[in-house]
Amino acid sequence: MKFTHSNILETMIKALFGIGVLASVVAIPSPSEPEQIKAKLEPEPVEEIIIEKETWKCPSCTPNEQIVLAALQDRTNISDRNALATIMGNIRQESKFIANICEGGARVSYLECKRGGFGLIQWTSIGRYKGLGNFCAKYNCNPSSLDGQVRWMINEPIFRRVLPQFEGSGQTVSYYMRPAYVWLGWGIKGNRELYAYDYTKKMVLV
Repeated sequence: MKFTHSNILETMIKALFGIGVLASVVAIPSPSEPEQIKAKLEPEPVEEIIIEKETWKCPSCTPNEQIVLAALQDRTNISDRNALATIMGNIRQESKFIANICEGGARVSYLECKRGGFGLIQWTSIGRYKGLGNFCAKYNCNPSSLDGQVRWMINEPIFRRVLPQFEGSGQTVSYYMRPAYVWLGWGIKGNRELYAYDYTKKMVLV
């Protein structure tokens, strides 16, 4: 084939056109593509769902009553209003929710209560009274304080034995007064039952 200037020019044009077509077919990734791919692979943020447990509150109760009511629900599985009200009614009868009270009404510390019951539920027997002191000595709490006594009350062996009955549901105050009697060793009628019914009216689920 004889090459002329026109043939050479035509050949060069075709070659350049072919390179252009190839360049259009084989795309060179732009610098932004890796970021786009990464964005597609990353999972979308998921908002955490927190379900808050409903609890019984007593807006008109004293601060000490509210502390005890909250502790009973935080540290046990008691959720029945009547069960909680029964426990609260018995504590009110025993001590009016005063921690540093000795039987007869004297406001003294744990070591100064020499006779009768002491504290929230008037621990009276030597074993139960010493149990409070030993518990707080072991777990670094004050046996004269509300916090220390609530912790011991909930962990005391005799309370743990009747706890399953309080953790039931759908029962009446009269029913729950029976395990309360085993727990405290006092009657199931009178003021403690009236106080229990009073708490059922004051407690609200929130």
